[in-house]
Amino acid sequence: MGVLRDHPELALFLCLALGYLVGKLRVGPITLGGICGTLIVSLLLGAWAKVTISDDVKTIFFALFIFSLGYMAGPQFFSNLDKKSLRFFTLCAIEVVCVVGIALGLAEAFDLDVGTAAGILAGAATESAVVGTATESIGKLSNLTQEQISTYQGHVATAYTVCYLFGLITIVIYTSQIMPMLLRINLRDASRELWEKMRGGSGGLEADEREALPGMVGRTFLVTHADGTPVSQLERSNGSRITVEAVKRGSTVLTPPPPDFKLTLSDLVLMVGRRSNIIAAGRHVGPETPAVPGLDTPLATTQVSLTDKAVVGKSLDTLTIEHPEFGSGGVYVTDVLRNDQHLPATPETVVHRGDVLTLVGSRSGLGRLASKVGAVVKNDATDFIYLGFGIVVGSLIGQIVVRFGNVPMSLGTGGGCLISGLLFGWFRSRKQTFGAFPPQAATTIKDLGLAVFIACTGLVSGPQAGPLLKEYGALLPFAGIAMVLVPATVSLIVGRKLLNIEKPLLIGAIAGQQCSTPAITSITQVAQSSVPMLGYTITYTLSNFLLPLTGPLLVGILGA
Repeated sequence: MGVLRDHPELALFLCLALGYLVGKLRVGPITLGGICGTLIVSLLLGAWAKVTISDDVKTIFFALFIFSLGYMAGPQFFSNLDKKSLRFFTLCAIEVVCVVGIALGLAEAFDLDVGTAAGILAGAATESAVVGTATESIGKLSNLTQEQISTYQGHVATAYTVCYLFGLITIVIYTSQIMPMLLRINLRDASRELWEKMRGGSGGLEADEREALPGMVGRTFLVTHADGTPVSQLERSNGSRITVEAVKRGSTVLTPPPPDFKLTLSDLVLMVGRRSNIIAAGRHVGPETPAVPGLDTPLATTQVSLTDKAVVGKSLDTLTIEHPEFGSGGVYVTDVLRNDQHLPATPETVVHRGDVLTLVGSRSGLGRLASKVGAVVKNDATDFIYLGFGIVVGSLIGQIVVRFGNVPMSLGTGGGCLISGLLFGWFRSRKQTFGAFPPQAATTIKDLGLAVFIACTGLVSGPQAGPLLKEYGALLPFAGIAMVLVPATVSLIVGRKLLNIEKPLLIGAIAGQQCSTPAITSITQVAQSSVPMLGYTITYTLSNFLLPLTGPLLVGILGA
């Protein structure tokens, strides 16, 4: 015990290790997750060892977490602020109004202190970021003593832990098991039918899967039918959707052949393009042959962010026609990345500004095309200049205090960094030539920042956990369940009766408004489809911005 007190870093990382171990425990479709496990372990260890950790550690790591969260969500957040997504925004508004209203009602009915009320809100909404924003706001209340501030901040963590457990179980069971029955659907069949209606194809691939029949191929053919046909004519006859990369005649290989080069019998031709187009072109050339030694050409791959306003709203097929580099340069689109969602690179796919296209083709063709439609993405190393200035701007925004009557409102460092993260992430997506923050790095910093913050909070709050549980032990589980069922049920009714959201999307969207990753995991397992994710991603992004702001709001109202 003395070792942990003298070396708090040991206690901190012990909480992380044991917490994530506890978080892996599974009961049916439910797992606690590393963050909840870390909080449980840190509360127990804090109550036993009474470890002291500087508040500055919490502030720094929470700033890293919340800025990374905003940065990753920024592009999708602003792209969702349109008429088409307004109905999903309504669901998030229902969530915010309900959880804040219920928290205020419980505080009034049971005379709860500001820390317990904020912890109930954070736990029942299963939004860990509220713990940070509420804890920081309590520390700025001028009408409390330092001892009261410390006690109430401890109550946030304890109430959050209990309510989170019951809120998590409720949202998982309600969305994945009960909602399909209430909507009178088989979630698996409904998801498949909706996908076929929307895409006309099968679902997406898992992370460890690859296409058995790749869309982009290179194949060699023996000329038997195309005797005397110029290379340019062969390419044009297929709508410039295939390119002749090389021709072998005897021992001579032309890479690439001139456009006016005429094919002759027994030539070996290497053609590159989409599989369906290559098969169609092969019928006019001759039989396909195995790979021919020496008849190959390397193809380069690059990612280009669309920054040219002229390409916005156009299909890939239209871009191919308007930019001859696609045909004459032998450049092909193999993937479309919009925020963190991969879209099918079909001719009908419509692109938006900020989309990242994966292009495959000759290096010279790639260079010419990239300069016309956008900029080559630079995402190989974190731009710490951009990251540092972003957190500085967020901290400054958090210092602004606005008074509504006698109620002082301040976003604090957490709320400020969330807003700056959204703005900096969105600005980066407009032209991805600066401000790189690779997804793997952003995810690591986000997860580490939250985990360290939660561990610090639990270690400091451990001694206050016992008295609070004795005082409000029966209330906390009830609050956790009620604050999930009320907004979810209201959203279910409004989503179907007024907003007419498709049923699988609605179920996913309700999990998203609750920011519940375990819930959407269970939903997709039941559906055996990723279709509900289409509704989840929109509300999850919006709620990740709105719910953390409810912490300062609730504390400001109750603290006044």
